[in-house]
Amino acid sequence: MGFYDVFKTWSQSLIDQRLNAVGPEDVRRVLSKTRLDEWDYLTLLSPSARAFLEPMAGRAHRQTVAQFGRVMVLFTPMYVSNYCENQCMYCGFNATNRIARKHLTFDEIEIEARRIAETGLKHILILTGESRTHASMDYLKGCVAILSRYFTSIAIEIYPMETEAYRELNQVGVDAVTVYQETYNEALYDRLHVKGPKKNYRFRIDTPERALKARMRSVNIGALLGLDRPDRESFYTGIHAAYLQKQYPDAEISVSFPRMRPHAGSFEPDHPVDDITLVQSILALRLYMPRAGITISTREDERFRNHILPLGVTRMSAGSTTVVGGHTQEDQNTGQFEISDERSVADMARFLETSGYQPVYKDWQALGQMDHECV
Repeated sequence: MGFYDVFKTWSQSLIDQRLNAVGPEDVRRVLSKTRLDEWDYLTLLSPSARAFLEPMAGRAHRQTVAQFGRVMVLFTPMYVSNYCENQCMYCGFNATNRIARKHLTFDEIEIEARRIAETGLKHILILTGESRTHASMDYLKGCVAILSRYFTSIAIEIYPMETEAYRELNQVGVDAVTVYQETYNEALYDRLHVKGPKKNYRFRIDTPERALKARMRSVNIGALLGLDRPDRESFYTGIHAAYLQKQYPDAEISVSFPRMRPHAGSFEPDHPVDDITLVQSILALRLYMPRAGITISTREDERFRNHILPLGVTRMSAGSTTVVGGHTQEDQNTGQFEISDERSVADMARFLETSGYQPVYKDWQALGQMDHECV
């Protein structure tokens, strides 16, 4: 039994019925508990819970400090290819979009890696469009071989792979996988993914578990908020994360809350997500999953990220670009989406320090890397 079987037990009608039935007393009851179950989590995502955001925020802050301390792990994305075989209506890399396509050579990757490493960062996230031709296993291994000389943690956000492929990448230095389900609404998913391998809903929803079976240290999941109702998407994401945490207790399970941003193409989301809704989603997850990592990227603007800092977040990107080669090359091609917070790593670190937080550039290192550094 995998997560898809769990997912099917929570119909949209069941979720909607519960969300509409929740009253203030139900929220108070949940906030009086020390450990929350799925129904409690759903209660905190309800319209009635909006009146309780302040006590939710206080508890989220206390739980986060108790579990993680006053630290923030910093990382940056590195786009190495934007070729894609999918036709996803909401994505700037859609194979039908007439954008400049680029694929970094290994020499260019070395230059990008050196520039990023100069900022002090030790966590890197490799991103590609979903093209197995342009981001083959050999190419990915070559990227990792270069990046391993500069970074202690290498994560990938690429096309879903089989367990054995993840195992191969783990053995050469990849320790984390980010994969977004985009939307948990199976019918909507089918409509939004017009053509391409990404159209396979079941294969994608099982991806995080395949990565964990391959001994990846960390998995980060999320839904692209704006495609469907955010309360339902947040609920499904949360119970997915909780399932993974229970099945793989030694792994680090994290959740991201990406909102739709402007991108190449004409797609407009049917369910725009305002700041209050996003804050509620983050707080509810933190109270439901005290040990989960929570990531807020530069999709969000500086003002929002400044204010969300004490409310449960544990990881933030900095010095970001969604352009292939964007850290060093001036001939900028089209990015996957527009960045909202353009602060450098140094700027972000200064903000964290003045806010009473410690910016962390490295929070994990493989034993083999430590032995190598000590030689």
